Amino acid sequence: MSWFKRQGSEVEGVGEASFESSVDASGEKRVKTEGLWIKCDRCRQVIWKADLEANLMVCPKCDQHFRIGSRQRIEMLLDPGYELVDMELRSTDPLKFADVKPYAERLEKARKATGLNDAIVNALGSIGPHKVVLSVMEYAFIGGSMGCVVGETIARAIDRSLNTGDPLIIVASSGGARMMEGVASLMQLAKISSGLALLDDARVPYISVMTDPTTGGVTASFAMLGDLNIAEPGALIGFAGPRVIEQTIRQKLPEGFQRSEFLLEHGMLDAVVQRRDMKSFIIRALEFMQPGRTTHVADAVTATLV
Repeated sequence: MSWFKRQGSEVEGVGEASFESSVDASGEKRVKTEGLWIKCDRCRQVIWKADLEANLMVCPKCDQHFRIGSRQRIEMLLDPGYELVDMELRSTDPLKFADVKPYAERLEKARKATGLNDAIVNALGSIGPHKVVLSVMEYAFIGGSMGCVVGETIARAIDRSLNTGDPLIIVASSGGARMMEGVASLMQLAKISSGLALLDDARVPYISVMTDPTTGGVTASFAMLGDLNIAEPGALIGFAGPRVIEQTIRQKLPEGFQRSEFLLEHGMLDAVVQRRDMKSFIIRALEFMQPGRTTHVADAVTATLV
């Protein structure tokens, strides 16, 4: 039952604040604010959710880039009027896999939670003056893991780029290959990589955008095969996780190991780009990827942004 509702909050930009009460073990009434505030994992600051959303889900205190969904990412990158495609593909359970719970139950739960059939969304649209094929992974769907449907969806995106000549952009956010589909999920690494090789032969640009996290088989295949490999600040990028590596080699890893800034410093990335600058960066990159350009794309684009 609602304790009280306040119309016309004194907080600027908020029309209505709703509160609910609960009673703890001591009998004291406490107020819950229905997710109006979010605590940043990095700086531990409590942020007004509306302010965080207005800042593209980037902490205004410490610049922590929160994870966002595939639909929100598409809205940020593409101009209005884009088209979602390949949404009908659905994963099956060929191995009848079960661990703590059956894989079929995990799939159904993820579908209900995200409104998607699998961990990826393809879209056709424009980013500035450039028509593009955009493929965005959804981490909320079983950790963005790559199974047969993710592999087939990306393969279809590659085919569209080959047929139209429009640049391909893939935004990765994944824990790697989906173990519940066994070797069939691992086959997607070769399937996608061979498609990207055809794209390279056809001289169609491919930009890989890595977000937190990009790990496992996704890193070992298409995420690192872009003509331009860029990442958001602070993104975890690697094959095995840092804890697994430390336990294997029995050594302490450097500070920030496998974060995007570390990879940029060691030559594994072309650029680390703020979320608010990502669209303009990609537009400039595509301009420099036109036939006849010889300038290194990342250096040229970074120079124009600075």
